[in-house]
Amino acid sequence: MFSTIYSGALCGVRAYLVSVEVDIAKGLPSFSMVGSLSCETRESRERVCVALKNAGFALPPNRVTVNLSPADRRKEGTAFDLAIGIGMLASLSLFPPDAAQDTLFLGELGLNGEVKQVRGVLPIVREAAARGIRQCIVPIQNAGEGAVIPGIIVRGASHVCQVVEFLRAEKERREAILPLCRQDLQSLLDGETERNGPDFEQVIGQESARRAAEIAAAGFHNLLMTGPPGAGKSMIAKRIPGILPRLTAEECLEVTSVASVAGLTGEGAALVTKRPFQSPHHTIPQAALVGGSSVPRPGVISLAHRGVLFLDELPEFRREVLDSLRQPLEERRVTISRVSGSVTYPSDFMLVCAMNIATTKLIQ
Repeated sequence: MFSTIYSGALCGVRAYLVSVEVDIAKGLPSFSMVGSLSCETRESRERVCVALKNAGFALPPNRVTVNLSPADRRKEGTAFDLAIGIGMLASLSLFPPDAAQDTLFLGELGLNGEVKQVRGVLPIVREAAARGIRQCIVPIQNAGEGAVIPGIIVRGASHVCQVVEFLRAEKERREAILPLCRQDLQSLLDGETERNGPDFEQVIGQESARRAAEIAAAGFHNLLMTGPPGAGKSMIAKRIPGILPRLTAEECLEVTSVASVAGLTGEGAALVTKRPFQSPHHTIPQAALVGGSSVPRPGVISLAHRGVLFLDELPEFRREVLDSLRQPLEERRVTISRVSGSVTYPSDFMLVCAMNIATTKLIQ
């Protein structure tokens, strides 16, 4: 029998829907996966089969074929496990055929059937809402993150048996099995009334440097501070995010999307509401700063999006690393090209640099 289940994939900080097509037919026992898959995605066949077996579902010795469509776009990550497992159970008619209609499934499966946290839930749920998907079932650790998107139902699951029980149940009983996760975006923003962390009131003296930092923050200008060690350059730089304007709702979604794609959102975290501050060591390689490697991921400059990128000991950074900042500073985005395709990440940050000078005169 044939079934189609919706899931999602990432392309940079944007997402697109993926149709997980599963066909179970008579023939020699086998499990084939197609659709331009990475190694960790292709390994889903082992994880899913063992997870369903240990969850108590008997899989017949048939020929299983799974296609992740569109097949011409490369699929990365482990977030398709839950959709593949549900697709296999749908092909075996273990729940009504229309139970998974207009529902998107995301999650990695453990060998015991546990639904594990994945990255990129926020942009995928946002794309699903834009494409008319009615509800999303995601790992319970990511439910708060996805629930900030209005206009779509988000439910958190901790085990594949919960999901199957939910799909089998009548509509009146579903709320008790997988309750809705609710987050009010405006309430999260309004709740950020107190700024914790470094504050400019802790800086004594250095009136010129403080004034320069305030002017730079007012216009989101870049800033270079020079002075002898111990003059307070790093101390002032770390306090600049505290005097920047609060993030708007759209900016919060942008910053949270980058953190989600990078896998840096904490368990149960809903929204990043504070300006990022990134301070890489001067030994950082170019790929880590800009983003890239064989599998493109957001670099430090993208993690600093809408915040501050602080480069301490500026002359110690390698020249090619500093040269790679030119285009992102001009275009406010960075494009990483590989043989498999190109991805674009945002990089609208305030660059703050510090360096020592061979003089004993302190910053006035």
